[in-house]
Amino acid sequence: MRKKIILIIVAVLFSIKLFAQNNKIVLVHPTKYNLELFTNLIDKKIVEIEDFHILGIYHEKETYDYKNSHDFLLKNNTKNIQLVEIKEDIDPSKLYQDNACSQVFNDIFLKSTGIIFFGGPDLPPAIYGEQMSLLTRMTDPYRHYFEASFLFHLLGGSQNKNYEPLLEKNPGYTVYAICLGMQTMNIATGGTMIQDIPSEVYNLKLVEEVLATENNIQHRNYNNNLVNDSTLFSGNFHQINITNPKPIVGDYKNNLTPLIYSNHHQAIENLGMNLKVIATSMDGKIIEAIAHKKYPNVLGIQFHPEGKYLHDREIQYRKNPNDELKAGKQILKDNNSYEFHLKLWKTFTTKINSTN
Repeated sequence: MRKKIILIIVAVLFSIKLFAQNNKIVLVHPTKYNLELFTNLIDKKIVEIEDFHILGIYHEKETYDYKNSHDFLLKNNTKNIQLVEIKEDIDPSKLYQDNACSQVFNDIFLKSTGIIFFGGPDLPPAIYGEQMSLLTRMTDPYRHYFEASFLFHLLGGSQNKNYEPLLEKNPGYTVYAICLGMQTMNIATGGTMIQDIPSEVYNLKLVEEVLATENNIQHRNYNNNLVNDSTLFSGNFHQINITNPKPIVGDYKNNLTPLIYSNHHQAIENLGMNLKVIATSMDGKIIEAIAHKKYPNVLGIQFHPEGKYLHDREIQYRKNPNDELKAGKQILKDNNSYEFHLKLWKTFTTKINSTN
């Protein structure tokens, strides 16, 4: 009974009282997995934020069971993370305009210094004006509605050019969007998506055809389509070409071609309003990172720099069933790319601390 009461208190309905401090970092879609990822970065001092408080927000109609997240926080006695369930309606026909969540978005923005949008499943094509490919799977529509509308409120979009973005009030606010997060940032600002990279970009229809290609054009591990093996990485390590490193890693002046880890089959097609490309795949066909033309601390990356398997030598996987097990951290170190990942998070930390 006591545990149930604590859960109810932690998951109270959204209220301005939850935003007493101004140095909150907002995590959108705070699943147990995402909370583990971010707290691991903090525990390893990869992310070092002064006197931080984390607010995890989610919509009540998401499919994920957030009891797992509450249990994780209780088990670890985590006092500086709060979870908030947003109950205001989110109408898919009113994502890019004032709606029932607009005041919620405004209050979160005013009482925080930065926000992270995480990876996840395919976007519903209807919210960027397209029909659905047979290779697109929609599994959590209200998560997408909520996050697309939030990013539109933050950044504005070509769907409603007269709408004043929240970042006009604080242009230095930090917005980081990872994988699905970057894709959502793009469609929220009026962009469109490639719904399947192998078939639409490379005209490949078979799994074996993809696996036979050069490694740098494989954006997930398609061995998982052929075998059921829990030791396989779900994604793939490949190089990218960063033409404008500063938004990602600070003061680097030259192009970078680090090895990164990605896990996606969709990608940006047409860019959203005021977005610019700062990194691509090595062949230039896939957008790997974007920045904002007006707001300096807005960044979208298609790859994953946050995984525990990238920062812990004890967590080991492989690409092929016959390969030896190897930690992602070691793979990055062997390819002189681990320091790039540390620098990425140090740059994030600098941005957050500069606005506290």
